[in-house]
Amino acid sequence: MAEKEVKLMKGNEVIAHAAIRYGCDGYFGYPITPQSEVMETLMELKPWETTGMVVLQAESEIASVNMLYGGAATGKRVMTSSSSPGVSLMSEGMSYLAGAELPCLIVNCQRGGPGLGTIQPSQGDYFQACKGGAHGDFHLIVLAPNSVQEMHDFVADAFDLAFKYRNPAMILADGAIGQMMEKVTLSPQRPRRTEAEIEEECKSWAIFGKTPDRPRNVVTSLELRSEEMEKINLRLQAKYKAMEENEVRYEAIECDDADYVIVAFGSSARICSATVELARNEGLKVGLLRPITLYPFPTKVIAELATRVKGFLSAELNAGQMVQDVKLAVNGAVPVEHYGRQGGSLFTPDEVLQALKDKIINRG
Repeated sequence: MAEKEVKLMKGNEVIAHAAIRYGCDGYFGYPITPQSEVMETLMELKPWETTGMVVLQAESEIASVNMLYGGAATGKRVMTSSSSPGVSLMSEGMSYLAGAELPCLIVNCQRGGPGLGTIQPSQGDYFQACKGGAHGDFHLIVLAPNSVQEMHDFVADAFDLAFKYRNPAMILADGAIGQMMEKVTLSPQRPRRTEAEIEEECKSWAIFGKTPDRPRNVVTSLELRSEEMEKINLRLQAKYKAMEENEVRYEAIECDDADYVIVAFGSSARICSATVELARNEGLKVGLLRPITLYPFPTKVIAELATRVKGFLSAELNAGQMVQDVKLAVNGAVPVEHYGRQGGSLFTPDEVLQALKDKIINRG
């Protein structure tokens, strides 16, 4: 067994290393702060010389997402990365990918908005990532890392889920995690699949060309007959239901005896883990529920907690987005409040604790 490699790396850099080591076939992207190091690292590593992985700077984000469509249609493991405004440009392509049921990976290292906003970290893209983010009824699989190690690990997880369900997957990070440096354990290099392996794995749907002994596959999201389009939508909804039943991932910290629970994801969850310690030191029984999959969302877990806690605080670096899903899960059983900072500003553990006291605890 290959010896594991441990390095000190940026979150963005480790995305590149993880993609190569997973056996990714192609990366198509366009530079935008604060995620440009993903492509820059790939260019430095030159995986086309070692593994044969294609790395291409497209002329725009629109071009890169359509390159994903082409690569994914042939059964290849392909990915892109961008930041908030760039992902907005990809939204039409993401809907096409979901409609055609093509697996791929999109990394969004969020920055503050709306508009061009700031290059500082934000979590303002929750709606965009988890509520479709484009036209039609569809979902992306969304994973939210809170460490550099998870940035690495979620590349493999996202690709695996994408191919399991034939669905685009997104790693929803932010500028803080993309730019921070931590120790990370890199996975061993795995070989890219051969053409024969890809054809065997994806023969029921991918495009390989028609031959006398091989039927033609057609990849499209277009269906002009309404009754047939409805059947496609119902099949997609059944797939999303299977994700919700089988793929929910979360971390619960000090929730077993908690009177109050903070719900936070990504870099916010890192901050709120310190809030839990501060609260416990004051004798307040506070727990932290960290959704790892933002879609599918841990609705049932939060609903169960709502039967035995006194209130929830959704701590997010936005004006209040995930809080809506928390409220839907709680269904009015106990109070749910939001606390956030915007425009690239981070909150502190003390600020979150004070918000919990002001908004929930002291109101009884």
